[in-house]
Amino acid sequence: METKDLILGKAKYEDWKAMYRNVWSRPETAEYMKWKVTPDEDAARERIKRTITWQESRDSWLVYEKSSGQAVGFAGVKEVRPHIYEETGIALGPEYVGKGYGKQILKRLLEYCASLGGEEFYYSAYAKNLPSKALALSCGFVYWHSEQKTDERNGNLYVLETYKKTLKPSEDGECDAG
Repeated sequence: METKDLILGKAKYEDWKAMYRNVWSRPETAEYMKWKVTPDEDAARERIKRTITWQESRDSWLVYEKSSGQAVGFAGVKEVRPHIYEETGIALGPEYVGKGYGKQILKRLLEYCASLGGEEFYYSAYAKNLPSKALALSCGFVYWHSEQKTDERNGNLYVLETYKKTLKPSEDGECDAG
């Protein structure tokens, strides 16, 4: 799948180094995600093997920047009920945030789910993750509900906010500029 600046594609073993450098070793990227920072290159090599296996049976992709060809993030969706989809995580390395890439990814995911017959899409964000919440709102999502959760990595409590959007059969995935 492609956007103006990105390609969403299945992971390859050689992506381990770019993913480690750009995403997996970055605490600021992991902060609002459900995974821990990968501590070293050996762990990154093992992680890419698990990622490849994971992606074989799921709608999950690495995000590649077209201009550099580098893996700079990941994204995924799943069908939670018939015709109802949710994102399973959208992450970009810190150097790739603020370039409009998140909007391109979310727009493409919306188009993809609509093409599969999706009627509704859910997007979740930590209440403290202001850029992620702003992304959802800029793409036409509306707040649905909040839920207090426990971070399995450290036992800390957090609030997860869920937003929803109705998909149309010809969903264009439009997001407002900004």
